[in-house]
Amino acid sequence: MSAPAPSTLAIVDAEPLPRQDEVLTDAALAFVAELHRQFTPRRNELLARRGERRAGIARTSTLDFLPETAAVRADDSWKVAPAPAALNDRRVEITGPTDRKMTINALNSGAKVWLADFEDASAPTWENVVLGQLNLSDAYERRIDFTDPRSGKSYALKSADELATVVMRPRGWHLEERHLQLDGVSVPGALVDFGLYFFHNAQRLIDLGKGPYFYLPKTESHLEARLWNDIFVFAQDYVGIPQGTVRATVLIETITAAYEMEEILYELRDHAAGLNAGRWDYLFSIVKNFRDGGAKFVLPDRNAVTMTAPFMRAYTELLVRTCHKRGAHAIGGMAAFIPSRRDAEVNKMAFEKVKADKDREANDGFDGSWVAHPDLVPIALASFDAVLGEKPNQKDRLREDVSVAPGDLIAIDSLDARPTYDGLRNAVAVGIRYIEAWLRGLGAVAIFNLMEDAATAEISRSQIWQWINADVVFENGEHATADLARKVAAEELAAIREEIGEETFTAGKWQQAHDLLLQVSLDQDYADFLTLPAYEQLR
Repeated sequence: MSAPAPSTLAIVDAEPLPRQDEVLTDAALAFVAELHRQFTPRRNELLARRGERRAGIARTSTLDFLPETAAVRADDSWKVAPAPAALNDRRVEITGPTDRKMTINALNSGAKVWLADFEDASAPTWENVVLGQLNLSDAYERRIDFTDPRSGKSYALKSADELATVVMRPRGWHLEERHLQLDGVSVPGALVDFGLYFFHNAQRLIDLGKGPYFYLPKTESHLEARLWNDIFVFAQDYVGIPQGTVRATVLIETITAAYEMEEILYELRDHAAGLNAGRWDYLFSIVKNFRDGGAKFVLPDRNAVTMTAPFMRAYTELLVRTCHKRGAHAIGGMAAFIPSRRDAEVNKMAFEKVKADKDREANDGFDGSWVAHPDLVPIALASFDAVLGEKPNQKDRLREDVSVAPGDLIAIDSLDARPTYDGLRNAVAVGIRYIEAWLRGLGAVAIFNLMEDAATAEISRSQIWQWINADVVFENGEHATADLARKVAAEELAAIREEIGEETFTAGKWQQAHDLLLQVSLDQDYADFLTLPAYEQLR
């Protein structure tokens, strides 16, 4: 008697989308189902391990480099695989979601790389998940164009040699995709995003002289990197492409991963392309992990924590040294400024800050950096051109002068700044505005001249939570309390209603966003990720 056929993926509670059958083919869904069978149990174990590690940090209020992997760090003989030609020069990378207009604009932006984002810059509505995949496939087939219905402006791709190389970012391990289930169990969003993209585009990209390249978000340990490596090995065999075709850049955006950078590169060494310094999620991770560590771990206003803060400098310099020691690219952080069409003075000051930030990264040894808007590409390009010249990168700068002790990465009290009442107001204002847009399906949102994504909302709500639980006293004498946060949130909601008018306010999700921000900021049981309760409300 033959074995029963394996179960197939079911599409659950999802309205049909135009052309979805091109993405959700039987063969592609069978591949995602096999990824789910093979790898979701390990993913679940690793998520549980995160909780155990966090409990350990709560007991000790410290972290250290791992004694059990000391031999990996001490072995100078290993390097990551050489960069493929399409990823050798990464001096400017632009980030953004995969809607049709952004896909064209990012590819045309003049940046070397586009981070095509299914993670923090994309709210995971079913429409964004499926049509984002369709937009990327259409771009590779050069059958993508777009006419803005409001302005009538048309957008089309430039010639192939002028387009950015795509590095796609799937969702983090913690998120499920409720619309795809196997035997009633939701498939991890990471496997859905990776699986659909890889299955449809791996060979297409090889034929274009590139390959399936990925950014891996929210990684917390080298064991999570090992899981991704095993997925890459399985996937390449499944579709019949050579091992090592996949390349992955890991975001070092959690404090635990900062202590395992070399081990992460080692686990992915045949598929590793580099590491990236993800600023806002990194700060969020520090607050999350050390939230009950007392006054010395209390972060000041997020805008006061610049990349020149001693503990942030330790993190970025260690990243550059680690990457170059192992032959990998070191990619710097985000310039999130959005140019103003109305205020030349705002632009002038912001462009100066962006230039100073990118000059610092280039001079520190980074091989490239991120921007959020096409107008910032020339600024970042000039900073890296001045240091790199004709060279594609500066991996030959080994930064052997850098020495970082374990305590340097968590020396939060080395920063001479304190939380302020204005900082609380800003956290509430940004948090409400971002969450409201996210609940409407927008993941990248311009707020106060900055392009914000989910990491922004995470740091905002985490700081509110931390300041209240640490009983911070602001410079005006007010204590950070739940009642004060409610008062500020009510005032902010009223100001928004006044600003946009009753009709627009009612049509939006403002009250819902206000309530959700307060829920994740005030609940004593701290939610690991804001996007988990938010996803329950995303329709």
